[in-house]
Amino acid sequence: MKLNELSDRPGSRHARMRIGRGIGSGKGKTGGRGGKGQTARTGVRIKGFEGGQMPLHRRLPKRGFNNIFRLKLNEVNLGRVQAALDKGALAAGELVDAKALVRAGILRRAKDGVRLLGKGEIKAALSFAVHGASKSAVAAVEQAGGSVKILASQKAVETTA
Repeated sequence: MKLNELSDRPGSRHARMRIGRGIGSGKGKTGGRGGKGQTARTGVRIKGFEGGQMPLHRRLPKRGFNNIFRLKLNEVNLGRVQAALDKGALAAGELVDAKALVRAGILRRAKDGVRLLGKGEIKAALSFAVHGASKSAVAAVEQAGGSVKILASQKAVETTA
């Protein structure tokens, strides 16, 4: 069997129904919308309408809020950084920040910054400039001879942790 010989099972694909093409088609006149009224019209939504009864979304209490000051941080484990070092994507002497991690292929985009986490181990002495770091990550980096510089204020880091 070859790729050009593959096809769907018979009956798995249906032809498109052409609505509004005469009464004889079975989908003419009202075009499958029933008769008259709001739902037969275009551009009208009655989603959530319960016939005049108070809708569910208004009966339930409001809860929570969206913090507009919250930072969306990428979380990076030390093991991923060490893997990038071993692969040669990161150099041992350069400053490791969001841009360097994106260039190395560890992150897809920088978001609001990076939070360093302590999973895995790091062997090289690196200097990190990140918006947050766990205590175990800071301890592991300093034990390997590197340093961690926290860019954001400590309060901003605590609210996102």
